[in-house]
Amino acid sequence: MSERSTGETDKRRQALARWAGHALQSGGDMALHTLAGDAGFRRYFRAACQPGGNWSSLIAVDSPPSRTNPARFVAVADYLRRHGIHTPLVVAADVEQGFMLLEDLGDCQLLSQLNENSVDGLYGEVLSELLCLQQIPPAGDLFPPYNRELLLTEMRILPEWLAQKLLDYSLGDSEIRMLEDTFALLLDSAAEQPQVLVHRDYHSRNLMLRDGERPGVVDFQDAVWGPVTYDLASLLRDCYVRWPRERVERWALSYAAMAETAGILPAVVPETFLRWFDWMGLQRHIKVLGLFPRLYLRDGKSGYLPDLPLVLRYALEVAGRYDELRPFADWLRGALLPLAERQDWYRDYRHAGERQ
Repeated sequence: MSERSTGETDKRRQALARWAGHALQSGGDMALHTLAGDAGFRRYFRAACQPGGNWSSLIAVDSPPSRTNPARFVAVADYLRRHGIHTPLVVAADVEQGFMLLEDLGDCQLLSQLNENSVDGLYGEVLSELLCLQQIPPAGDLFPPYNRELLLTEMRILPEWLAQKLLDYSLGDSEIRMLEDTFALLLDSAAEQPQVLVHRDYHSRNLMLRDGERPGVVDFQDAVWGPVTYDLASLLRDCYVRWPRERVERWALSYAAMAETAGILPAVVPETFLRWFDWMGLQRHIKVLGLFPRLYLRDGKSGYLPDLPLVLRYALEVAGRYDELRPFADWLRGALLPLAERQDWYRDYRHAGERQ
């Protein structure tokens, strides 16, 4: 980050502290303590509140309007809460400045609590929450369609940012055609599926556990209207933790049965649903294989690179199981994997994601 941008960031933090103190009528600037951010341009701080008030602490958000859409964040948070999803309550907001004060849902991410003994029960909770999410009705133009154009744009991040910019690999014409053919297959599969509300990042770092309460849901501001298996694949083929294929497929089919009973999903044979699930997960992982390098190279966020081997594992395992997708798996293994193995962040993808 340049000196100028660092100075601007510090000024925004100071302005946020003044605004938060005024919004809460605290008589002075709020003391802000930096929290880990998400993959976007928002910054999060915990602000301790005065004793005796309605809140012991709140989350102060710096959401620059030039790079984010704070008004949409507020609108989506409100809409999801009104339909039973526990998104953080927006206590105060100035969307023109891009400042918000949110309910503090704590620090207990689902990821930190997952183990062999807990996973069935915890996934049961968050899958029930997903079922509620997918039953939410459309809301005008609040949730744009997760259409072919958007899905394709996401997948094209891989050749640009992983292959060319991170690994310095130049694609030939035949490789570009192979990728476009693969992408078209995945787009056709997505279009076959029932379309529902999609959180778009429904995974173990965005689900907060709280004693005696329903899970909290964060990082929802990019929600769209799209394929029914997208969030399910985000959760069960999580980029930060992996479970055996047989277990994942059992959870996926159990969810399909619940969704069918709830009227979200028509009756489909298990093979069709699992193909939808596999191919939707592959679309997401292709996107992530480009997104994590972009976060590092463009935005200076290197913390996501160590998670790339697990994403590579998912992509190779899924693509390798389908004849139509095998050319992509062969290319990924033959062209990019040897280059990835030379990177500092790389570890053996064959064991990536396994819990010790």
